[in-house]
Amino acid sequence: MSGERHASAEKEGTLHSRILGDLERHILSGDWPPGHRLPFEVDLATQYGCSRMTANKVLTQLARAGLIERRKKSGSFVSQPVGQAAVLEIHDIEAEVRALKLAYAFRLEKRARRVASAKDRLHLELAEGAPILDLTCLHLAGERPFCLEQRLINLATVPEAEAETFLDMAPGAWLISRVPWNTAEHRIQALAATAETATSLGIARNAACLVIERRTWGASGPVTFVRFTYPGDRHALVARFQPGGEGA
Repeated sequence: MSGERHASAEKEGTLHSRILGDLERHILSGDWPPGHRLPFEVDLATQYGCSRMTANKVLTQLARAGLIERRKKSGSFVSQPVGQAAVLEIHDIEAEVRALKLAYAFRLEKRARRVASAKDRLHLELAEGAPILDLTCLHLAGERPFCLEQRLINLATVPEAEAETFLDMAPGAWLISRVPWNTAEHRIQALAATAETATSLGIARNAACLVIERRTWGASGPVTFVRFTYPGDRHALVARFQPGGEGA
């Protein structure tokens, strides 16, 4: 009997992953737009041949990720685009600095409209000749450099960015407040500081840096590619998790 229970648990775990993956793809691809009602628990259980408990766990996980909202007696619906942290932990750098009880400021170091290079086109999945805005900002904590931001904005998707000076609001905060997105991708790595980066951040050349690259997409296509470079001895990534009941 214990073997049968183990096999049943394994089957439910596999089905959970399959259902979760299927529903996430429908939502993130735009097949199911904001406001779309998902199948009820009983319908998912019938469709996938799983227990209602498994279907409930999947929907609960999607709700915790901010992808859906569950309404009593009405069902589950794809969430409307809201603050970006609802789907992924995309932090506002100003909030990071103020959480350290330090004064925040930023300085625009570079602003250039140009045609995307071959490397830019890879970052933003653009066609040849696509127009982009190339920005570099230095974020300060107190009087000390906190983070170097190097950002590309796709002007085909965000044409209004061309008229923005970015002198009063940093590019990331400006985009969050004006441009909804539906998919994001993070890449995190440790790199040695180049001479140019070291000068900007006030650190030694080849010093360890934490580099976070992010790409976001909206309904009309790629929105932005950004690289944040932090001095390695002044920044850490912290995440808090809660048990989801699907293994450690």
